Amino acid sequence: MLKAFLRYPVYLILFFFQIFCACSQAPAGKIIVGAERTGEYFPLIKGKNIAIVANHTSLINGVHLVDSLLSAGFKVVKVFSPEHGFRGNVDAGQEIGNNTDLVTGLSVISLYGKNKKPQAVDLEGVDVIIFDIQDVGARFYTYISTMTYTMEACAENHIPVIILDRPNPNGFYVDGPLLEPAFISFVGLHPVPIVHGMTVGEYAQMLNGEGWLENGVKCKLSVISVENFKHSDFYELPIKPSPNLPNKYAVYLYPSLCLFEGTIVSVGRGTDFPFQLIGHPGYAIGSYLFTPKSIPGVATKPKYEGMTCLGQNLTDFARDMEKLPRQLHLSWLIGYYKILKDKENFFDNYFEKLAGTAQLRKQIEEGWSEEQIRETWQSGLEKFKKIRKKYLLYPDFE
Repeated sequence: MLKAFLRYPVYLILFFFQIFCACSQAPAGKIIVGAERTGEYFPLIKGKNIAIVANHTSLINGVHLVDSLLSAGFKVVKVFSPEHGFRGNVDAGQEIGNNTDLVTGLSVISLYGKNKKPQAVDLEGVDVIIFDIQDVGARFYTYISTMTYTMEACAENHIPVIILDRPNPNGFYVDGPLLEPAFISFVGLHPVPIVHGMTVGEYAQMLNGEGWLENGVKCKLSVISVENFKHSDFYELPIKPSPNLPNKYAVYLYPSLCLFEGTIVSVGRGTDFPFQLIGHPGYAIGSYLFTPKSIPGVATKPKYEGMTCLGQNLTDFARDMEKLPRQLHLSWLIGYYKILKDKENFFDNYFEKLAGTAQLRKQIEEGWSEEQIRETWQSGLEKFKKIRKKYLLYPDFE
């Protein structure tokens, strides 16, 4: 075995040794993400031309995956970047063009904007693609859409995909209406609820297994799983997954508050507490004042920029998340619709895309209670849970 190990170049041996030391010093039960488990996927990429779908969350013990692989002597030939960019410093919805990474000199191809799917020309000379991005477990968080299009492109061009899995910080429940075909968009591609309770690795297996990739294609898929993760865990991300999810409270609130993005209500973009605040200049009830402002790379021309909004700071609510029912919270959405006068313009067309259905808007407009609305989800949720169960890699929350 020693002779076989010594066949590796010196710099690769040193890199293995660094990883071994880091892992051997880790306390028992410590989360070890897929990217850290180099012994599982290094043999799969040895001697290959590698493309990587990554962003600022793609770290191995604090070092970017791309930098780590390059230093270990692997041949990374290009990078694909999702929404928010390769370095994670672009505002939500802001179009990103192709560019060159200043740190590595690698070509970076954007998968957000007009080109959401790798083209055949982009994949020329690529032998394998690694996908390593931290997700937050909500259907409308676009990283799983980027993964879907990447898997489709790789299936069509006969290129294997390696998913380096990471924990889902909202993996401790499943809830919300299932996406209906009429509302398929980049913020929702598949018939899953708003909160699907799956890691990206599990989700990728589901895409393949259920034939949900375009034309039913299947890609050659390998998932490098996380060690010591359970779906019941309240996992705190070591780095913010995108500019407007700065902490675990925003991450926990995001599945419920993102629905407000399709309304006239602000979710605190342009403040120090995005996705922890809700408010409106005309809201008559509330105890928290905030004034959104433009913040480069975080909030470009946020809703109600320069206007004082009255509403709520929900950070304390999120602090008690482990003690609360594990579900979407609709009471804020229902309450704001009841109180604000401009009901005709309260919702916009984006709301249906986020909800994945037209039914939720109609129910709120017709005065349904949260309990009545939730009851209409149950049949779809039960069907989805049976599908989900087939692809789980980790102990479930139930």
